[in-house]
Amino acid sequence: MLLLFSTSLSIDENRNPTEKGSGMEVSGRGFQDLPEGCIAHVISLTSPRDSCRSAGTSTAFRAAAESDTVWDRFLPSDICSVLSRAVEPVECSSRRELFFRLCDPILIDGGRMSFALDKSSGAKCYMLSAREMKIVWGDTPSYWHWLSADDYSYADEYSFADDYSYADGYSFADDYRYSLSLPPARFSEVAHLVGVCWLEIGGSIDRQVLSPNTTYAAHLVFKLVGETSSFTHPPQKVSVKAGDNESSHTVRLQPPTFNYRRHYPHGLLFDDDEEEETEETTEGDDASLPCSRADGWMEVEMGEFFNKEGEDGEVEMSLMEVEGGHWKNGLIIHGIEVRPKKN
Repeated sequence: MLLLFSTSLSIDENRNPTEKGSGMEVSGRGFQDLPEGCIAHVISLTSPRDSCRSAGTSTAFRAAAESDTVWDRFLPSDICSVLSRAVEPVECSSRRELFFRLCDPILIDGGRMSFALDKSSGAKCYMLSAREMKIVWGDTPSYWHWLSADDYSYADEYSFADDYSYADGYSFADDYRYSLSLPPARFSEVAHLVGVCWLEIGGSIDRQVLSPNTTYAAHLVFKLVGETSSFTHPPQKVSVKAGDNESSHTVRLQPPTFNYRRHYPHGLLFDDDEEEETEETTEGDDASLPCSRADGWMEVEMGEFFNKEGEDGEVEMSLMEVEGGHWKNGLIIHGIEVRPKKN
């Protein structure tokens, strides 16, 4: 009877669910006589999105679609282990309430990572904070500053405490100030690039903590502030390596909306001979560009991978620009988000 029910189930999404005989129907008679557990089992074989749709078709379906039997199936099997790592307790009265609570990120592992569920599929999503990432020269204050929420949430301006000088006349004066406008951060700290010519950042995540048989994409979450330099040209290389599979391509953290110019904190500087700057072209360039996020940050895809069930090891993600000695500054690193790839 269960097989007959599951194969003869159909949804007419164009009809009014309040009309008699509309919405979800079962061929034959005796629909209302089906046990709630039978209906719940079939719904649990679909997806969270389908479950929510089915709840509006009839009273019987609503009771089944909102039952713990259904939503326990949609929650990850290791959800108790994940919740034990939460910074703050997560308390919910039902499995359905817990699922939707986890569609909003929670902090885990001492606040160095976040965890969430994809609302459509229930697949696990993680975000590595900047502190959880590997940032070359990240502990050297003359190259990177670590900003807490208080540093940019309650001040209109941010200033460097010291005078940082570099080769080729590249310097930050101690009275250099600029407006630091950042959206709310998920974590307590973000990394601020003061100035480097060797940009190398990355992170890794254990494949076992991700949902099996799922295609994932890794995204660098960032912001550019002040007068940035060298994020349009040259392009940066991003890569994602999972097991023996590795993908790489180039990105431009700053879209080429103008001809490439050398920017410095105190304005545009020319060589001693006052030569006109050389126009840099991106014609025919296939470098990926960032896009805006709903939370106010920017993101760029670093690559994708398929997390096959049973495979272990770590997924390694990186962004680099280390050629030519181009000084870069004004980059704020929020983290790397790993979430299911959307079709």
